[in-house]
Amino acid sequence: MRVLVQRVRRAAVEVAGRERAAIGTGMLVFVGVGTEDGEEDIAWLASKIARLRIFDDDEGVMNRDLVQVGGEALVVSQFTLQASTRKGNRPSYVRAAPEPVSRPLYERFVAALAAALGRPVATGCFGADMQVSLVNDGPVTIWIDSRARE
Repeated sequence: MRVLVQRVRRAAVEVAGRERAAIGTGMLVFVGVGTEDGEEDIAWLASKIARLRIFDDDEGVMNRDLVQVGGEALVVSQFTLQASTRKGNRPSYVRAAPEPVSRPLYERFVAALAAALGRPVATGCFGADMQVSLVNDGPVTIWIDSRARE
């Protein structure tokens, strides 16, 4: 699984002109499920994101996690995170898991993140054409790949 985490002041998702979800201070998490992803990837990423210290402490040092700052999370599916640009200029999405595989893994990831945070997680609409708006705070943007654990 690949995720792109953005620290935000606010973020929202619209589908068909209607707001589906919105959060204030917190994390916007884009998730791309790959063909080789499974339960281990879900557990590792949910734990990593829940404990990711990207929020400022009283001294202005990124030393607090989402729970410590009382922030919210918004998770949006994004198969294009699995893009390969190795050949030519047109991205290939052969690494992206097909919907019957990716949807349940995405839903389990959302549930695992909610459990790790101890609170509900807002979501986009899996597979829909979504419009995402955000105010990136910092900006802070972190790329995490469960296949390249750092």
